[in-house]
Amino acid sequence: MNVALEDDLKFLVFLLVSCFCINTSFALEADWSLTSVIPASGHRKDIFNVGEEKLKTLTQKGYLHALKYPVTVTGAFLPIEPFRYFMESNSKNPIRRLIQSIARKKMPFSSMKQLYNWLGLAPYNNSSEVGIYKIPYPDGVRPEYPMGASLVDTQWGKALTFSCATCHASSFFGKSIMGLTNKRVRANHFFVFAKQYIPYVTGGMFQFGTRANNQEKEMYVRTRSNLPSVGAIAPQVLGLDTSLPQIALSFARRADDDYASKSKHFEKNPRKNRLETFVADSKASVWWNLKYKTRWLSDGSIIKGNPVYTNFLWNEIGRGTDLKELEGWINKSSKIVDEITAALFATEAPIWTDFFSADRINISRAKNGEKYFNQTCRKCHGSYTKAWSLPESELLSPAEQIKTTRVRYFKRTPIKNVGTDPQRYQATQYFSDSLNKLSISKSMGVIVKPQKGYVPPPLVGIFSRYPYMHNNSIPTLCDVLKNPAKRTKIFYQGPSVDKETDYDFECVGYPTGNSIPSDWIKEEDALFDTSKPGLKNTGHFKNIMLTKDGVEKYTAQEKQDIIEYLKTL
Repeated sequence: MNVALEDDLKFLVFLLVSCFCINTSFALEADWSLTSVIPASGHRKDIFNVGEEKLKTLTQKGYLHALKYPVTVTGAFLPIEPFRYFMESNSKNPIRRLIQSIARKKMPFSSMKQLYNWLGLAPYNNSSEVGIYKIPYPDGVRPEYPMGASLVDTQWGKALTFSCATCHASSFFGKSIMGLTNKRVRANHFFVFAKQYIPYVTGGMFQFGTRANNQEKEMYVRTRSNLPSVGAIAPQVLGLDTSLPQIALSFARRADDDYASKSKHFEKNPRKNRLETFVADSKASVWWNLKYKTRWLSDGSIIKGNPVYTNFLWNEIGRGTDLKELEGWINKSSKIVDEITAALFATEAPIWTDFFSADRINISRAKNGEKYFNQTCRKCHGSYTKAWSLPESELLSPAEQIKTTRVRYFKRTPIKNVGTDPQRYQATQYFSDSLNKLSISKSMGVIVKPQKGYVPPPLVGIFSRYPYMHNNSIPTLCDVLKNPAKRTKIFYQGPSVDKETDYDFECVGYPTGNSIPSDWIKEEDALFDTSKPGLKNTGHFKNIMLTKDGVEKYTAQEKQDIIEYLKTL
């Protein structure tokens, strides 16, 4: 062989090997298949099996991505400084001042701080916090803005967008918790608000009203041009999410091809979709349950593939992002996705004594409750080994005795239909085909299949996860264990600030009836009315809390013992 040709071939092989190493050096592997199972340990906290030390590093990096949104091609960037100026300044220009005055009357906020409060974003914890409450700061110092607000550098300048923590971080009695469902979130409302007003504000008007530079104007125009391909609906009540309708109605505004390409025709003439009127409000799931499961979302409809990929895809469809650009970003960003995935699966739940005294739990009654729980509830929700069952456990402090030492859930996550409101799981059929046909879904190995029922979740950290059910329709554990006909029909979803007024210690959850704090009643969208479509508080009683003869299995005292036990999970 010619020496020069041989050298060229060797060099070509070297390049190919190098490229392969570069592209796969950060690609971690986990079983996302249809046949995946939970190992004997009972969890997949270390989803990539990298070992404890590396997992800590991955988790910190993953949380930083979850706090500072990493998708550089997202369709929704807002120029932060012009927006801040528009809301907070008092312009001397009479025309600009008139525009600001008119707009401010339309907006439910008049400063960045009010915007963040309106959105329900949780504050960053102090640096002195430890354990799961030691949340990393995006740029090394505690930001002035809250978790969920994501200030990123783009080619057009500094931008505001919203991160995973918007819906998946919540403030709970003085501490913010990564992975806890945000009970106060208004993220979908923000898209509805943007759809109402931004189309009427041209780039020139925006630049004049906000003193934006040319690059910031270009950023705004880009976002404005993406909004017509977004279909947005506000939830019926505070704390719920309308991401399913937003995905379906956004598909209806795009071409029906493998990339759901942008289409001026469908932006002006969207295809009909049942979710225009069919209510599918639901809440975001807690992160710390992921390690115990093999199926994703409250209805288990993601039956194959890494749910983090799906989250990015669904997010970006709902932000008007070009999916070819998104596919390019994902292909280059497996390291980022792996880090976020590792963090989500490694997330741990809060425990009762992080917030309340162990003395608030009657251990004797909790042990009785464990017995009743294991007779009935464990069949769907798993079993929990308690420290009070250890040898010589009486020598432990009450706080140590009530700890859970092991969680045993299903090897494969089940779907159960126990009569709860069906509209959330029914909604998936109206967009699943569009998702599955996408080139990006196929390359990610993600399959979505509509189910009939919901995942009966592990109950770790249940004391902090109220209101209950996939649609937030049950305010307390007392109501969960009641006959549906006797459950609370109307309640308010208020903030978790004052432990003595904002929390029902006996029933675990929101105060109801005459115990509702008067300030909560002032928030109209905090009112939860279970008579509305998609918000029913039915089910989870027959064949669970009743015998075959229709007699309740447990007395009022025995139900209270079960709740005492649930507090400790």
